[in-house]
Amino acid sequence: MYWSNTFWTMKPVRRERMAEPRVLLTAFSPFGGETVNPALEALRRVPGRVAGLEVVKLEVQVVFDTCTEAVMQAVRACRPLTVLCLGQAGGREELSLERVAVNLMDAERPDNAGRTPRGEPIDPEGPAAVFSTLPHRAMLAALREAGIPAQLSDSAGTFVCNRLLYGLLRALKTEFPAVRAGFLHVPFLPEQAVRHNSPIPGMAAQDVVRGVVRCLEALAES
Repeated sequence: MYWSNTFWTMKPVRRERMAEPRVLLTAFSPFGGETVNPALEALRRVPGRVAGLEVVKLEVQVVFDTCTEAVMQAVRACRPLTVLCLGQAGGREELSLERVAVNLMDAERPDNAGRTPRGEPIDPEGPAAVFSTLPHRAMLAALREAGIPAQLSDSAGTFVCNRLLYGLLRALKTEFPAVRAGFLHVPFLPEQAVRHNSPIPGMAAQDVVRGVVRCLEALAES
């Protein structure tokens, strides 16, 4: 099942599958002049079912002001057990399990709507930081056992990835407190790393996909 909010349309959930355990997997569109996003490429290649979970897929636009509500619309529609968001972190050499989101938007480049916030809070009344509710240690162990380079990260940056994680965790706590959620950053693809003259070669698409699948398997086991 694949949904996209690129044009603010979603395919309906098929009624006969509503009773199945479900995970919502999201990934951002390309941004910053890139024609591909490794997170989105992985999203497209992950199977529709993993370890007994139905995987509902959502493409999210790289826009500060709309990303959280786009994901929450999908959560309200498909009622997943878990939400795992994917995003690009060019220059990193490992999959990064993000443990915290900070109440800050500070962009060096515009988002896909042309907005470039500098030092703005996401929510002036909100906490300074919020923590992901995923089983990070179990996911990290699963990745490393599969031979996939991975790390725990305490910085999701201050761009749209962090904005989505912060807003999503706050919204879920209010509307769906039992739903777990978190964020996985993935490196450049090798072809992107070459264009950027990155000293880090990036990670092959098939390895990113394997990593995402292992994370989903760990979520199912937990």
